[in-house]
Amino acid sequence: MAETFSPFDAAKYLTSDEAIAEYLRDCAESNDTAVMVLALGTVARARSMSALARDTGMTREGLYKSLSPTGNPSFATINKVAGALGFHLAFEPNGKVDRPAKSRPKVASKKPVGAVVAAKPTKRGPPSASSGKRPVA
Repeated sequence: MAETFSPFDAAKYLTSDEAIAEYLRDCAESNDTAVMVLALGTVARARSMSALARDTGMTREGLYKSLSPTGNPSFATINKVAGALGFHLAFEPNGKVDRPAKSRPKVASKKPVGAVVAAKPTKRGPPSASSGKRPVA
């Protein structure tokens, strides 16, 4: 007898906030934008795309399109969807970049440290006839 398989749908298993958070964390580790967009789409289907559309102010069709494999949602859309799903985006250092602290280049200055430079007042009104400049109309 031949074995039959049905397509796997992660949305069936995302039944708690903890499961969804773990799923999103695992997908985020891929550092692949397409994977994250699909993950948000999967979570949206698990939670109810209609309710998400209502909560984000977007159409269901627009959400399906944005969160599809060919979708390219804006950061604002991703942030709005995450918020409506009850999550927020967070950024943490990954420890991969080791940059020295930036220091300002030392430049010789003629003014003492802490000196305040006063702004010069400007003349208001039409230029005098002796300046040779015509007033701008």
